[in-house]
Amino acid sequence: MTKAELISVISDKADLNKAQARLVLDLILDSVTDALRAEEEVRLVGFGSFLPVSRPAGTARNPRTGETVKRPASRSARFRMGEGLKKALN
Repeated sequence: MTKAELISVISDKADLNKAQARLVLDLILDSVTDALRAEEEVRLVGFGSFLPVSRPAGTARNPRTGETVKRPASRSARFRMGEGLKKALN
């Protein structure tokens, strides 16, 4: 499902026009992004949790050449599935 398709679904189910649905989705995504940027976990009970993850700098090995390279520190997010979503998928 693309963002445009998700906006259409939100628009239909919430009886909003597409501009309003786009605004709602953008606000939700911005809020999740801001929380993760602030190193906060985002929990959506029954759906899952988004967890901020920091990875320290280190060394890595190129599997093709065997060359050792420096890997910079980075930040990313992980998703842990909630029970409600697990049950819906299985």
